[in-house]
Amino acid sequence: MILSAGLTGGIASGKSTISRLFAELGCMTVDADAVVAALYRPGAAGHAALVETYGAGIVDAAGAIDRRKLADVAFASPEAAQQLNALIHPLVRAEEQKLLAALPPDDDRILVFEATLLIEAGHLERYDRIIVVDVSRKIQIARGMARGMTHDEVVRRIAHQLPREERLRHADYVIDNSGDTEAARAEVRRVFDALRADLAAKKKGRAESPSPN
Repeated sequence: MILSAGLTGGIASGKSTISRLFAELGCMTVDADAVVAALYRPGAAGHAALVETYGAGIVDAAGAIDRRKLADVAFASPEAAQQLNALIHPLVRAEEQKLLAALPPDDDRILVFEATLLIEAGHLERYDRIIVVDVSRKIQIARGMARGMTHDEVVRRIAHQLPREERLRHADYVIDNSGDTEAARAEVRRVFDALRADLAAKKKGRAESPSPN
């Protein structure tokens, strides 16, 4: 039995750290950014779709998608960001489905999908639970700048994502990641225990469901 959990949060909220902590507890984790990176490689479906849409100006000298150049174009306006999402999200969902189909049906597992725009992409019903990593806007900006982004770049990315309150409205579980690593580990453990209970309840419900005639 698989319990699928979508893990999301605003830019620089620390989703990758939280995903890693879930993996340490035995969860199988999937990073949507890694899936997207594979789709952006020359010859992949995402690469072809992006070049066709945005032109050769987003390609670097080696023929790969230059993600900074792509961001300059794709995040120039909310409409441009939506266009990029419409191109890439169906391809990411298809990769998720391939992964799920490859798992043994009798394998008890918590599967955590990490994606920045998970809620914006829609189709939340494909996840059993939604987990939101939450920090303040001030922390987002500070962490984004520590990664090498400018203040304006971080603010622009935040503006093109869901408002914090809207993101939290979709959450089954919220992880406060405003503290240090040990605080984050405690938060992840709390949610992990809840997910294990959810998995047990899902199994019980499946076992008690009447067989179709």
